[in-house]
Amino acid sequence: MSTHDQEPAATAPMTPEQENAFYADPHNQTPQGPPVRRRRGGTAKLSDPVPVRFPEDLLEQVRRRAAADDRSLSNWIRRAVEHELTRPGA
Repeated sequence: MSTHDQEPAATAPMTPEQENAFYADPHNQTPQGPPVRRRRGGTAKLSDPVPVRFPEDLLEQVRRRAAADDRSLSNWIRRAVEHELTRPGA
């Protein structure tokens, strides 16, 4: 059975390795339906960019953590800030 005969189950999440194998097949790279702009949890549009500087060693640690979580650097930093803001006593 080739990869284009297999469709990912809508309810079973794939691992990054399974996603990579599935989308490596050109048959699975064809967009389906009209384009959709997704917003996480229906949250409002993001603000203008906010420039933030980090020491190089700290930035490298953040990059490694973001990559380990399979997230963009910006997304990882946003989630870290959200986490800090929801901590008790914050």
